[in-house]
Amino acid sequence: MFAPLTWFLVALALLAMVYAVVLAARDKRIDWTVLGAVGVIEVGLVAQLVVGIVQYAGTDRDVSGPFFIGYLIGSLIILPIGAFWALAESSRWGAGALAIACLVIPILELRLHDLWAV
Repeated sequence: MFAPLTWFLVALALLAMVYAVVLAARDKRIDWTVLGAVGVIEVGLVAQLVVGIVQYAGTDRDVSGPFFIGYLIGSLIILPIGAFWALAESSRWGAGALAIACLVIPILELRLHDLWAV
């Protein structure tokens, strides 16, 4: 895996999570700033998917393919679901749902990093 991209995605997702928590604490709906950050994270996750599949196809490491590809695809799905939920919810819980989705991304990315390091 391309470690700088992984750490960039982890850091950006954590920053987006903190911002969404602040919005939820202030009883505000999500805004374009957090949606822009989610968009940048999503583009990075698409790049991570492409890099991960290419590297997995060309490696002889003992990496569990279904788990590895599953984590790559799963990380791609989480943020759009959280963003859709946040846009649909008009209370502070929309920002809370997006904060949880943003928290899941670092967990999945670190697990991917761990799977690849085996």
